[in-house]
This record gives sequence, structure tokens and C-alpha cells, in this order.
Amino acid sequence: MDSGYKLFGISDKVESLAKQSEEEIAEVFKEIDDISLYNQAKVLNAFSTENVSQVHFGKTTGYGYSDIGREIIEKIYAKVFNAQDSLVRVQFVSGTHTIATCLQALLMPREKMLAISGRPYDTLCDVIGINENKLSLKSYGVEYDQIDLINADRFDIPKIEEYLKNNKVKLIHIQRSRGYELRKALYISDIEEVIQSIRKIDKNVIIMVDNCYGEFTEKKEPTDVGADIVCGSLIKNMGGGLCEMGGYIVGKKELIELCACKLTCPGVGKECGATLGQNRNILQGLFMAPSTVKNALKSAVFAANILKMLDFTVYPDAFDKRDDIVQTIRFDDETKLIKFIQGIQSASPVDSNVVPYPWDMPGYSDKVIMAAGTFIEGATLELSADAPIRTPYVAYMQGGLTYESAKLAICKAIDNMLEEKQ
Repeated sequence: MDSGYKLFGISDKVESLAKQSEEEIAEVFKEIDDISLYNQAKVLNAFSTENVSQVHFGKTTGYGYSDIGREIIEKIYAKVFNAQDSLVRVQFVSGTHTIATCLQALLMPREKMLAISGRPYDTLCDVIGINENKLSLKSYGVEYDQIDLINADRFDIPKIEEYLKNNKVKLIHIQRSRGYELRKALYISDIEEVIQSIRKIDKNVIIMVDNCYGEFTEKKEPTDVGADIVCGSLIKNMGGGLCEMGGYIVGKKELIELCACKLTCPGVGKECGATLGQNRNILQGLFMAPSTVKNALKSAVFAANILKMLDFTVYPDAFDKRDDIVQTIRFDDETKLIKFIQGIQSASPVDSNVVPYPWDMPGYSDKVIMAAGTFIEGATLELSADAPIRTPYVAYMQGGLTYESAKLAICKAIDNMLEEKQ
């Protein structure tokens, strides 16, 4: 019988493994469906409450004064995140830019930032000053310290409490996703527990969460459990595969205003910012986001299970609770890593003829190889896979606008790596 696997050139061996894998993870998929339904209801309620209509899809240019679409978007984001206010703008060029804007807005010279989930993602090291940079926070006199997770797994609450008792901290940074670290993503329950502990000691410290890759993977968001401010990218989960650019910040109103003034300038804040015809994409992307995140989660679970069947080390396991869309696969072999990522690229809808190789990617200390045959450049909610070229040679795979396309790509990548295609 003809099948999609054969049509796409997948070997009989990998097709058989794929079918077995799906049978084993059926119950996991049901749990993902339940989370997606809840979050879809949350989004629909916000759209209905704010009476979204065609008039909100309009375009502004120049200063962007009185953009009613932009204003409705920011009201909806605040509702979805159970926050006082939001800043959702196409002027953010990346998730890193969004997070950097937030840090630069909230930290002044001689104030201290404390990262309690270990060292932040590679691209933030120049922003903070972990790597030397003339325009880093450190160069302006902002102090930085960090507390690592225990066993790369959970917050070191006793150490955090002791630190706060003996040091004045302005902002606490939490990175929900794993970045290029071999650790679990942080669950909302983890974040809630540590916030409760922090508030017993310091009621005023700003608690900020980098939410990239984590949105809609649970029924709650960090703002639901006490985070003051939360940041993310519109070309990841919240964009639903439709946003062409941008980022968001949600949280307390006075903090959002400071971030807006840093993005634009003091005295202007949220009042300017042309939307350049992107309002419909932002709104429709948000509407699609619970479903596309569901597809990305199912893709990650499928990849974890089938690769574990082939004796690769995966994290998280297919049956583990998840709090981001990232799947790590440890190859312990540079050639296998590169072939897997090249296989993902070859099965992409865009630039499938391109063969990626490791290169000196801006913002990273190691060479990086990246498969990203995406409709929107750098959109990691679409299927992508990347890896720093360093031991133990771990690939970070994320996304999948549709589960079916991601499944075929994963199978193709496995065939490419094993070189057993019939």
C-alpha cells in the first residue's frame, strides 16, 4: 500500500519505527491536546472580550499614532497573560532584543541583576557583560551574579534566599527554556515555588522571566504565578507561524512603560510605533498559537521516542512533562550530529536544496550548525534544528507548524544520519 512515508522517500526500517513510536506515545498526545484546548479557550475569550474586528487589521506608517489595532493587540496580550499591560511591537528584531530592552529599561548603574537559573542563553552574554562588550550592562555599571540550578534540574532555593538576605538585588532573571544547556525546562510550578520563597524575603525585587519557547506548553504562564515581567518573541510560540517579526513584553504597568520608553524614547513610550500592516498577522498568529504549539510539542515527543528507540540519549524523554518546545538529542559524534541537522534541512519546505555546515554565527562562542528551512527567517516555531559544535554534540530541535511535516522531516533526518535508506 502506498504511504506518505514511501512517497517522501523514507526507508522501510524508519517507517516501521515511526509507526511503533506513535502507538507508544498516544496517551502523551492526549495530554497535549487537553492543554491546547484550554489555551485556545483562553485566547478566544480575550478576542471576544475585546471585540476584535476587521478594523483592527489596518496599517499605520511613520509615527503610528492612534493605531487601534496595536492597542487592541496589547489589551489581548495582557488578558491572555493575566497581566496589567503589554508591549507587543514589530520593532523588536528578535527575542534577544526584546529581553535586552527589558533589562536595559529596568537596571541602572550600581544596581544588581541576579540570574537564578544559571548562565543565560549565549546571545545574552554580550548584553549582560559576561562576554566583554563596550555597550553591555556591565560597562554601564550594572552588576551581575548568578546562582546555578541544582543538578541542572531545580532552583537552589536555600542559596537564593541566603543571597537575597545579604545582597541588594534589583532584578532576578529566570530563563524558562534550556538554551544550549543540558537541563530541563522550568515548569510553572518550579517558578511559582521560587517566587513564593523570594517574596518572603524581598517584596520589591523585580522578577523577570525569559519565556521564549515556553508559551502555551502549560495552562498557566509565569505572570499567573507572580512574575512581574515576562518577555518573548513573536517568531516563536506566540506568533503561531504567521508573525514576520517582533517581540512581546507583558507584566506590571509601570514596568511596561519603562520598557516602552527604552524601545522608543522617554516621553514617547507606547504612543508611537507603526505596525506596517502586521496587525492581522499578529492577531491571527496568536489565534493559531495554541494549535501550532501543540504540533511542535507532538513533534518533539515523536522525535524523543523514535531516537531513544535507536539508542540515542534524548532530553526530555518522550514521557516526561514538558515546559518548552525544545527537544535535545545527544549524539556524542560530530558527524552524526551534522548529518541529522542536514537531514532536517533537506526535508524543509523552503531551501531544501541548501546543505548547512557549521559556521561562526554572530553572538555565539562556538561554531553553530542550523537547519532552518522556514517561511520566516529564524522562526523556530517552524521546524528547525541547531547545535553548537562542541562535545557532547547535542542537537536542539524545536517547532513544527504541522505535526505531519515535522514527522516526515525527523524520519528523513534519521535516514540521512543512519545512511540506511533503501
